[in-house]
Amino acid sequence: MVSDKSRIDRRTVLRGVGVVMALPWLESIPVWGDNSVAVGSPQPLPKRFAALFMGNGINSKHWWAKGTGAQMELSESLKPLEPLKTKLNVINGLFNKQATGVGIHPGQTGNILSGAALQKGSVLKGGISMDQVLAHHFGDQTPQASLILGCEQPITGYHESNFSMAYSSHISWQDANSPVPMEVYPSLAFDSLFDDQGSKRTKCLLDRVKEHAAHLNRQISHADQAKLDEYLTSVREVEKQIERTRATKDRADTNARNRGRQALGMKRPDNGLPEDIRDHMRLMCDIVALAFQTDKTRVATVLLCRDLSGLFYPFLDVRAAHHPASHDDLSDAYERVSRYYVSQLAYLASRLEAMPEGAGTVLDNSCLMFISNMWSGSQHDSSKVPLLLAGGLGGTLETGRVLDFADNGDDKRKLCSLYHSILNRMGVEQAQFGDADRQLDRL
Repeated sequence: MVSDKSRIDRRTVLRGVGVVMALPWLESIPVWGDNSVAVGSPQPLPKRFAALFMGNGINSKHWWAKGTGAQMELSESLKPLEPLKTKLNVINGLFNKQATGVGIHPGQTGNILSGAALQKGSVLKGGISMDQVLAHHFGDQTPQASLILGCEQPITGYHESNFSMAYSSHISWQDANSPVPMEVYPSLAFDSLFDDQGSKRTKCLLDRVKEHAAHLNRQISHADQAKLDEYLTSVREVEKQIERTRATKDRADTNARNRGRQALGMKRPDNGLPEDIRDHMRLMCDIVALAFQTDKTRVATVLLCRDLSGLFYPFLDVRAAHHPASHDDLSDAYERVSRYYVSQLAYLASRLEAMPEGAGTVLDNSCLMFISNMWSGSQHDSSKVPLLLAGGLGGTLETGRVLDFADNGDDKRKLCSLYHSILNRMGVEQAQFGDADRQLDRL
């Protein structure tokens, strides 16, 4: 007897030697397991959520927006989002109450997606993050419950505030006591997308699935043939970049073993991470885009840089590392850093916007959130946080707006009220989330 799961897999993936490649939305075949829908009929499309995190705040002088829709005026730091203004929400004034009055850095970070009070000392205690609430909800509907990526390795030890540095290094928490393991190596994250394991993982994916792809190509419409070809080309372009990072990681692992050390504990690039963080961040965004396009997962977080980050930006003509640079957060140099991180949101959103899905795009069915743990790095001010949303979440989220909650009372500007709203619109209906028992007004 053939299980339902087996039937679904054969309809929605390409198979080859040691690899399973999920398909994007194709109008001429039922996909993502809904075999009850007739060919050519409108199909229910999944909603997705991703959070992109930048530690240590932004340049507040250049963080604003005015107007609506295509006429929206964006500040210098938000300029990378110019082509996406109609798909954007700029949200000002929200705050995370449990991240205020507790000391700087870790206590302002470890609960950025949970709103939970954090415990000091050797025992980690906070709360489940909203992305993992979503992961539990969708976990039996997708091959991966969530995709948790980072572009900077975690740090250990304790901060002077007596909070664990684990709070500074992780935004995704599976429960009150444990962060979700974060993948920082692009090659390993890419392999997980295609169940690509063993000795064949260095072989070209497209070569291994070409027979199945050719068979499928004969059964789908001309429009879908073009979509499939574009998808496979996109996978190959990302794979070419992954091949370089895989070789770098393999060399780093060998060198580390020869020294009796672990590669991840070494500094970049000796640890095998891409030496240029621009390549690293783009690859992680590419991986999220492919995962969303193929419904490999509907939930992702990307720690672009952690709190107390040590990343450098020579390509921005910024001499100080990220954390020291944030202490001069109103400088032109830190404005360039802020704008660079916004460009990562713009890149991922543009990738999803270029992927047709139903009557719209993958971005139309997603909500991408850009957030930092504080407003001002020099003041360590978490009385409000910078926050951007891109995407319409399947028509449930109006876009092209500037929403300001700064003058609202604290009960009406809770960050967790935003999360409560997103959870509800993605099918997770609950009485409250974190410290919020109501959804965010005007969203």
